[in-house]
Amino acid sequence: MFEDLLVFTTVVEQSSLNKASKLLNLSQPALSRKIAKLEEDFGVALFYRKGKRLELTETGQAAYTYAMEQRRRHHQFMQSISRYKMAARTIVTLGASLTTIQTTLPPLVEALMNKYPDTELKLVTGKTHEIVSQVKDSKIDLGVIASSIAEPGLQCVPLFQDHLELVVPRQHELGLEGKTASMESLNGLPMITFSKGTWYRRLVDELVGKYAVIPDTRMEIDSFEAIVRLLPICKAAALLPRSYLRPQLLRDNDLVSVHLKELEETRRATCLIYPHKTDTGAQTQEWAAEIKDLFRSSLSFPAK
Repeated sequence: MFEDLLVFTTVVEQSSLNKASKLLNLSQPALSRKIAKLEEDFGVALFYRKGKRLELTETGQAAYTYAMEQRRRHHQFMQSISRYKMAARTIVTLGASLTTIQTTLPPLVEALMNKYPDTELKLVTGKTHEIVSQVKDSKIDLGVIASSIAEPGLQCVPLFQDHLELVVPRQHELGLEGKTASMESLNGLPMITFSKGTWYRRLVDELVGKYAVIPDTRMEIDSFEAIVRLLPICKAAALLPRSYLRPQLLRDNDLVSVHLKELEETRRATCLIYPHKTDTGAQTQEWAAEIKDLFRSSLSFPAK
């Protein structure tokens, strides 16, 4: 009967079966049958029919007041259910740097959301020291950072090893098959680099300083996607983390990666950090275990 009451209120508010049928996406005969069924259930007429116009009878007015109250109570009940669902829903907060989010998290988040569709995942960005501090202060549950740390009260689990690789447009001379390259190849090479202050920029600066090479820096950008898109346009090179350089990404942007033995010196571990078991909830522990399993199995990165 509740559904019929909702139909009834629509007819009353539209004062026309024709208008109500269009609004409810029902044929007029079907709508008339619903009103007739409601009148039969009540045992009284709800409308005076005056041509195409409908006017409420005294009982119809009482029925409309009753229907409106039922609609209001139904709305309140559904709001209560919604609040209950939100309160009962598990929320996990995962922190990472912007670069880590761009490289590591997309396949990880997809895998986690497929396995835990009812869990709400919140992502928080920050620099490595900020993520470490927030995990330690229980402001976020888990962190993925591009380094290994030893911090009292925190577990630090290596997920995978990563290092920088030289990336050039496919037709670049350094990308030609059989062409060898070394750090000296970067001397005077047009390059797009990370913005100053980023972890990867510091890594690159230390590397070129050690080998006393001076690239021709054309742009400084803190977005992996922007760098990849601009390389073919600018006919420039870049040093990007191997974990980001998936085969499909290289093919789609007509790029190739070039092996430089010296770049293996930039090797570092991407790690998962979270509080010790006694300091955190079961859900965080479950997600931590799941993330470790994912990196041991289904999540893969480009071959070395």
